[in-house]
Order: sequence, then C-alpha cells, then structure tokens
Amino acid sequence: MLLAIGLALGLASAVPAAAAPATTAAPTKRPNIVLVVVDDWGYTDVGAFGGEIATPNLDALAAAGTRFASFHVSGECSPTRAMLLTGVSSHRAGVGAMRETVPWQHYGKPGYLTVLDRGVVTLATLLQESGYRTYASGKWHVGKQPHNLPGARGFDRSLVQGDSGSDNWDPRQRYLALTDRVYWFEDDKPKEMPREYYSSEFFVDRALGWLRADTARPEPFFLYLAFQANHIPLQAPREFIDRYRGAYDMGWEALRTARRDRAAALGLVPAGTPLAESPLVPDWDALDPAARREAARHMEIYAGMATAMDHQLGRLIAQLRADGRYDDTVFVFLSDNGAEASDPYELLMGRLWLATQYTRDPARLGGPGTYTVIGPGWASAAASPLATHKFYAGEGGLRVPMIVAGVPGQRAGSVHTGFTHVTDIAPTLLALAGVTHPASRGDRTFAAPSGHSLLPVLRGESERVRAPGETLGYELAGNAALFRDDLKLVRNQPPMDDGRWRLYDIARDPGETRDLAAERPEDFAAMQAAWERYARDEGVLPMPAGYEPRRQATLNSLRFVYLPMLAWPLSALALLGGAWILWRRRRRA
Repeated sequence: MLLAIGLALGLASAVPAAAAPATTAAPTKRPNIVLVVVDDWGYTDVGAFGGEIATPNLDALAAAGTRFASFHVSGECSPTRAMLLTGVSSHRAGVGAMRETVPWQHYGKPGYLTVLDRGVVTLATLLQESGYRTYASGKWHVGKQPHNLPGARGFDRSLVQGDSGSDNWDPRQRYLALTDRVYWFEDDKPKEMPREYYSSEFFVDRALGWLRADTARPEPFFLYLAFQANHIPLQAPREFIDRYRGAYDMGWEALRTARRDRAAALGLVPAGTPLAESPLVPDWDALDPAARREAARHMEIYAGMATAMDHQLGRLIAQLRADGRYDDTVFVFLSDNGAEASDPYELLMGRLWLATQYTRDPARLGGPGTYTVIGPGWASAAASPLATHKFYAGEGGLRVPMIVAGVPGQRAGSVHTGFTHVTDIAPTLLALAGVTHPASRGDRTFAAPSGHSLLPVLRGESERVRAPGETLGYELAGNAALFRDDLKLVRNQPPMDDGRWRLYDIARDPGETRDLAAERPEDFAAMQAAWERYARDEGVLPMPAGYEPRRQATLNSLRFVYLPMLAWPLSALALLGGAWILWRRRRRA
C-alpha cells in the first residue's frame, strides 16, 4: 500500500554599522532566495525522495529543480544551522556541539561555544549589505546573546524561537526541561507569544506578513524559514493526521523496503542497495497487536506533521505566484539532520517531568498537550536505506533530502548523486547574488567558507563539486567521519557501534553494510591520517570517558536549568540556617 501511495504521488556575528559592505558584482537581475529548513526529517521522508508522505509542494520544487542524493549535514541541529548560515565548518563557527549535549569539559572552549563565534559572518549579513531585504522566521538555535540574535546577524525582520525547540501548539511550553523557559524574540526583543498557535502555520504567517508589506519594494529578498516540524513532540492538526490512518499497519520493516525500492527507482540510490541494520530496532512481528497499533499511530502523526508543513509552505509559494515573484525566486530545501529516534520517556528524569506536562492518551495523540515520538523503528524507516539516525555519523544521521529550484539554466527534474555538504549552500547563494565573502574588516578576520558553490553542478557545467581526492572531516560527540570521493571513513560510539573506525563506499553502498577497511588498507590508513589532521586543525577535543548523550543532557539540564533556579532558595535557606545556628549558640552562651 505504501509503495502504491508513493508511486501515485510521483514528483508533482554582529558587524559594526560603519563596516564596509561586502563586495558585490551584481548581475542584472538578482533572485529572491527562500531557504527552508525542516527539523529531524529522514532521507526518504519527502515524496520526491521515495517516501509515501504527501509533500506535493516539495515534490513540485523537485520536479522543477535538482535533488541532491548525497547531501550531508551534521548529526545535530545547531551545528548544521551554524554551517548553513556561515558556510564555515561547525567547529570553526563555534558550534562543534549543541549546548544541550556538550560535555562540561568542552563547554565554552574554542569550537565548543555552542553559539556562533564572533569570527564568522553570516550569509544574511552579506546579502543585507548588498541590498537584499532579509527575514528570519522559525527556529534559530545559534545563540541568544544580543550579538547573536538575528538582527545582529543580518536580518531586517525576525520572529524566532531561540533554543532547540518547543511545543507546536503552545509556544510557551517547553518540550523538555533543557531551558528554564521558551525564549522567543521578535526583531531581537523578547516576544510575548500567544497561548495557542500551530508552529508551521505561525512561521509562514509571519513570513507572508513581511513579504506582503514589502511587495512594492524593488530590492530582492532573502527569507530564512526554519520549521520545527518534525521535532518532538510530534503534533499536527487532526485533518492531516487522519489522512494516514492505517497507512503504517504493516510496520517499519516493510516501510524500509518500500522506500528503498522507490528511492532506487528515482535514481537516488543504486538498485538493490542493501538495507542497513540497527541494533536498536525491535522486531515488528514480535510486538503484540496493541503495541503495533500504537506504534503505527505514532508514524501517522509524524506523516501528518510533515504534510502540514508542506501545506503551509504551499501557502507561501502561492503568494509568490500571485504577486509575480515566484519566477524570480530560488528555493533551497533541506533537513537539519536525520530522523530522531530517542524517547525522553525512557529516562527517569524525562519521564517524571513529562508526566506533569503532557499526556500520552491514545485518543488525543497529536493534539494539544500530547507527546509523541517515532522511536528507532520508524526512524530507521525514515532514513531508509541508510544506517543510523540523528546524532550519529552514519549516513542516516548525516545524509538528508536537499532540493534546489529556480536557478536560471537549471535542468528540471535532475538528480545529482555526487557528494555535497551543507557548507556549500552559503557559497552557492552568495554566488547567485554576486556577493564576495570578505576575508576581514579592519582588525577583524573572518573564517573563510569551507564549502564550494553548487552553481556549476546546477547549471550542468560540472559533474562534481570537489576536486578528486579532496577530503571533508566531521565530528560530533566522538562520532566522526571523513569523506573522500566515494569513500567514507566513519566511527560511531556505543550504543550504535563499538567506536571502531570503518570504511565504506557510500556511492555503491549508501547503507554502509560492507566494511572495506581490510580490503583497502592503504585508503583506510590514509583517511585515518587525514582525519587526524582535520581534528588537529579544527580543534576537535577528545570525549571524556563515559560520555553518553542522554546522560549528558540530563546533567546539563541540572546545571543550566535547575541549579540556577534553586540558587536563590538555597542561598536563603543557607542564610536562615546560619542565623538559626548563631541564635542557638548565643542562647547556650
């Protein structure tokens, strides 16, 4: 059934005000740019990438543009966003890991600021200085300090959620106790949000308001539209969820196969690609009927949330068509990392906190006040046919759907299968706008983008983005990789793997099922040496013994949220205790 549905869908840093502007060699007509980021989508969640989820607006962009079959990001959201906005590798940008999971020993050190470094300049800043109107709506998560809010990073107008996420129905509700409250900002000022909204709709409403107000202005615009869909908790309007009733009753194993086959038919992965196996995925057939029904409902909600996002994106596209700006607009769509497999209810602290905030009533799932996750089973299907999921360095954590449409001279419906990376986006968009990245301003030196423009590939002028033999390194919480041509050196820590280096040909084996380390010892050794150079040059720090991401998130919650909240009561209690002891001593005297 799922494959039939899929086939039916088809493809339908603050800068001083007095600083000199970026060098611009603008073409006659510079395009508008819409940069769309979704949260925690797997490789085959989009219809045009082999999924059964209805994403007609994304599929239409894919049909008009280019799908990138081997596009890579970070395994966590904020490092990806830092690279996306700057074109600079995550450690050099200051966000080698996000604040919620960084070990205490690393926090605040170069590469581990967990917010944008002052030594990087954003894409938005450079576009703004060259005459673009710039807008940001949605999730920010690269710093809440005044010098890191959108207005100081190049955006004329903004409405953003500052941290890793929040509830999708109640913007004041935290999704976990990772911060003391939800931080919202409008034009860099704290924003009092309404008690009820739906995140995807609200973010598009704000973007539409700005665009409508500026319709008559001649300057091109840059819109950064960063959805929370499909970050936990999974929530969506009922009409979108109910479209999928019964669609996932066959389970995640069947879904993985159907998606793999559809992705192969679309030319995104080789035919017959072996399916990756995960030690964390339970056997669907071993679940009792009630557990299967509950699990299927969770995936229905996930699919409904994705379709709801696509619907809201469609409203934006329709408006651009109506006011005559669609044909002059370049669209870029990507996910910040692979699908999320974790379940906060598995941890005692998470379970205790969530019990006071949310319900898991099956009749209400997806609606306000409810909490849903898909877990490792469905996450493995969302990533099909790739290995691992969000946080890890397998392809399922790092390879995500990416679509670019609207570039003049682009071949409609094309697929690029070569390796590309999130740091390539900023150079591409700057090239489209005719803007040169500055090396310095006064006594300030900026980190140079590490990516390459995709324009030669998009225009059919080149088959590859990187020179033969060029390497690109990656690290997040000890999970690491190095890419060179079709080869990938990769290391995943427990519980996903044993922490050993492995070597794969990800062009022929994107599921990372056949380790080539023993067969190609020279490549294996050379790539290990290249990774060591990368780690030294980027300031990658070794992980402390015993590090485990969920445990670290709990410790960071205690350090950054609960201890500051308890500081005043504990101080008052200590003063009262001291006064009582002094009083007792005087009485005895």
